[in-house]
Amino acid sequence: MKKNSIFCFLLIQILCLSALQAEIRLPAVFTDHMVLQRNSEVTIWGWGTPSEHISIVPEWLNGDTINTRVTNMGRWSARIRTGEAGGPYKIHINGSSQVTLSDVMLGEVWLCSGQSNMEWSVNHGINNGDEEAQNANFSNLRIFHLPQIGASTPQENCFSQWKLCTSETMRQTSAIGYFFGRNISEELNVPVGIIVAAWGGTPAEVWTPRENVMSDPVVSDYFYGASQWWPAEPGALYNSMIRPVMPYEIAGCIWYQGEANHPYANTYARLMQRLIGSWRTGFNKEIPFYLVQIAPFTYQSTDNGPARLREQQAMLPQMMNKVKMITVSDMVDNVQDIHPRDKRGAGLRLSYLALDDTYGKFVGDYESPVFKEAYRKGNKIFITFDGLKKGLVIKGNKIKGLRISGDDGIWKEVSGKIEGSKLVISTSGLQSTSKVDISYCFDDDSIGNLFSTEGIPVVAFRTEEIKNM
Repeated sequence: MKKNSIFCFLLIQILCLSALQAEIRLPAVFTDHMVLQRNSEVTIWGWGTPSEHISIVPEWLNGDTINTRVTNMGRWSARIRTGEAGGPYKIHINGSSQVTLSDVMLGEVWLCSGQSNMEWSVNHGINNGDEEAQNANFSNLRIFHLPQIGASTPQENCFSQWKLCTSETMRQTSAIGYFFGRNISEELNVPVGIIVAAWGGTPAEVWTPRENVMSDPVVSDYFYGASQWWPAEPGALYNSMIRPVMPYEIAGCIWYQGEANHPYANTYARLMQRLIGSWRTGFNKEIPFYLVQIAPFTYQSTDNGPARLREQQAMLPQMMNKVKMITVSDMVDNVQDIHPRDKRGAGLRLSYLALDDTYGKFVGDYESPVFKEAYRKGNKIFITFDGLKKGLVIKGNKIKGLRISGDDGIWKEVSGKIEGSKLVISTSGLQSTSKVDISYCFDDDSIGNLFSTEGIPVVAFRTEEIKNM
């Protein structure tokens, strides 16, 4: 009798296991309330029994069925056409079991990633946070928040689900991501989904596939010290917070990170080329990549690393296609706080960039003037800028953070004046002028007052070569 009981128990376990294996399973990124990229061909994937036939019926295709089969490795995928923005729709997935996804919207999907300034939410303390949260019941915005978990190997899934934007869910997610996504939605009148993958304090190496870091003799020369707060090994967060949503179709990525990399500033642009390239490979698309330049903060650095890192960030748009940067130095009200509290301003400026660059709709200025070249005529130095529409203005009586040095290498404050779209600096008073260098806010925490006429701050810079004209 006892043997029969054991046999029956084992048989039930085997049958239950077989039933479980036969179920159609989807990764966490496919749940109710999700947003799929409109006017595209999206990939839907999952797991099932090898050789099993899978049929997918999206409501927006008016009865059309997409068929696929589970591979001998237990994985299936299908490409599905999406149409104009709209919804809600259902997706019926049939095989040995049935799955129905409800309240699916077609719209725009953006990845929001980086360290703490991207992670910061109302709950962390942002300007007007409570008021913003009270007004955040916005069903056209959906949020998928990846949990902060590291992994030593690439993961195929994560623990999360799509959620509607409510006062409560907005409080807990990226404030920059929220303001960015909401403005995109309102300006284009389409649903927007934001995928948030952010973790404070993390260096860019952990967001980059390990092999992309360690195969580069320059980038790999980095001390990956252990941390009690976050994984420090290369690829650890790429594996668990980026890879699980690949190749979900997205419109692009916004990125706010760099503070943790200032001790290794000189290799940052090279590292970011590898990060961006690997993400574009994983998403099967040359996605637009829009970054926020790190803000002024009193790092108390001894090697000017934060300024050099900003310089590296400003180089990226010249190095890679569809990579652009915004500056937020004008949104800092306390250089003793590494987290500027004006997340709304940063999110909106990013949205202005995306709306103009990705969608061809100009709704507000966002582009900072960036140093182009310096040349010398007599005792004057003329500095020109890219990204100017009209000209430059000084907010105040004198330009702050402008310095000059001669052959002796001694830096001193200098005045400058604006002539149309050029910054003009006099070399009078320098003891030696065979070699002249200029810098503007090229330090840890100077906040400049040189702006475009449209009110966007000039990016901090230093000159490396001044030509004689």
